[in-house]
Amino acid sequence: MYKLVEGVVQFDILCGVPYAALHLATCIANDHGLNNVLLRKVVKQYGTGKLIEGVYKEGQKCLVVEDVMVSGQGIYESCESLKSQGVEATDVLLVLDREQNGERNLKKQGIRLHCLIRVSEALDILLKHKRIDAELSNEVMRFLKANPANIPFTKAEDHQRTSQINKLLPFDERAALCSNPVSKKLFTIMHEKHTNLCLSADVTTVDMLLKLADQVGPHICMLKTHVDILEDFTTAAVAQLVELSQKHNFVIFEDRKFSDIGSTVKQQYAGGLYKIADWSEVTTAHSIPGPGIVQALQAVGSPKDRACVLLAEMSSKGNLTNASYSVATVNMAREYSDFVIGFISQSKLTSDPTLLHMTPGVKNTDKGDNLGQQYVNAADAVTLRGADIIIVGRGITQAADPVAAANEYKNLGYESYENLRTQQKSDE
Repeated sequence: MYKLVEGVVQFDILCGVPYAALHLATCIANDHGLNNVLLRKVVKQYGTGKLIEGVYKEGQKCLVVEDVMVSGQGIYESCESLKSQGVEATDVLLVLDREQNGERNLKKQGIRLHCLIRVSEALDILLKHKRIDAELSNEVMRFLKANPANIPFTKAEDHQRTSQINKLLPFDERAALCSNPVSKKLFTIMHEKHTNLCLSADVTTVDMLLKLADQVGPHICMLKTHVDILEDFTTAAVAQLVELSQKHNFVIFEDRKFSDIGSTVKQQYAGGLYKIADWSEVTTAHSIPGPGIVQALQAVGSPKDRACVLLAEMSSKGNLTNASYSVATVNMAREYSDFVIGFISQSKLTSDPTLLHMTPGVKNTDKGDNLGQQYVNAADAVTLRGADIIIVGRGITQAADPVAAANEYKNLGYESYENLRTQQKSDE
């Protein structure tokens, strides 16, 4: 395999596309005495905090190694990540090309492919040696041609944003990078109030909601509602909540978790009893229905300067979200980055500084409840799970002194973020 590039491609280091191709790159490097580096998908908020592990210098050329290619997106993202660290990455050594548009996709981005075998060639070999028949070979090729894979390439300015991938930026600097007015406002609030605390105000009466909002408002950046559990909801009540949000400078966040087809969601968001888009600056949606749900919400929300957060991971035991679902959700957020401002998550999913990671299930005392909720303490949510915003509910609403509890969570969350930044600076 290495003979495909030996003496043909000039490079200084070798890197496998994380994580399936790491063993290939390692074996090639060991066999030929080459310098191999490890590229992370996500920068850890502890340890070295580096995107690339290994010995390299800016300006060096890297040969990227991959096992199987469909669209070429993994290769493209790896090359962009390497470029963000000053490493040139334009050549790829590939084992198998499934011939579903990958080579053409990469060629558009100036990436050259050096392929060991294509799926059509593999089928010809199998057919020649009578391992398969012509009918199966034709069926496979018909399927591949009928299912081309394209990449939603990010814009040049997005690459500039992700060049900050190895840095944990202050909230005001992250605000300056945002195009969505809500994310810009939210980061600014976090910076000015020194808080990354979101109160989950899961109470059942308007009086309780407004009392909590007024008491805890000075300590939070967001207030999260589940408006459909209010027993005495009125439009006048949300008008009062909006006034309190302006008084205490926090963002209102209705955790609606939309999950239907686009046309239904559009009506649920704009109308009905609650008219969520009229008063809630942020709302949540599942990505499982596909991009139509974001398009529907955006059609209603963007003219009102609203924003959406996608559910990528959940805190409940036995939930059905998995790694593939989370990756697809991140890709959807990138495609609609002017409206989607982040994720509900339990881990760091992307290092784009304009996207927020909001971690629910934060409570410092209990491990969980009898309905499957699993808690994480505030410091670990930020330090180990990469949360930008901690979402705290019962830790505040059921506290003997909700104001004191809110102040404690505010300090823990914000200080944990700043401590990470300080640690990162000292490691540079």
